[in-house]
Amino acid sequence: MKFPGWFGIIVGIAMLAQWSFFLATGQVPELETEPFRIYFHLASEFVTAMGLIVSGIGLLMNKSWGKIGYLVATGMLLYSVIVSPGYFAQQGQWAPVGMFAVLFILALVSVGYVLRSKPA
Repeated sequence: MKFPGWFGIIVGIAMLAQWSFFLATGQVPELETEPFRIYFHLASEFVTAMGLIVSGIGLLMNKSWGKIGYLVATGMLLYSVIVSPGYFAQQGQWAPVGMFAVLFILALVSVGYVLRSKPA
């Protein structure tokens, strides 16, 4: 399952890179205004990213745990790509909203691949 595996790895790495960039450049004002909320949000994003990376590797290596791990991590990603666009839409930033829509569709496609595949 190359597409779901690589999708998970790439999206997971992109999530870590995006948050690292935002934090390093001081683009997370919620650290001052809503520290508890953003720390919990960052923790969930980190767990999602790591789950996508690890399960994506598991899929590429055809490990028995890869499928269930991927479905759990992708479920977490789907929640994130449904909730997160609201923040950007509220600010009138429509490009990120579109990006989340594309990620939503690709995540659903990848889940379809995993569900249709034969057991490892």
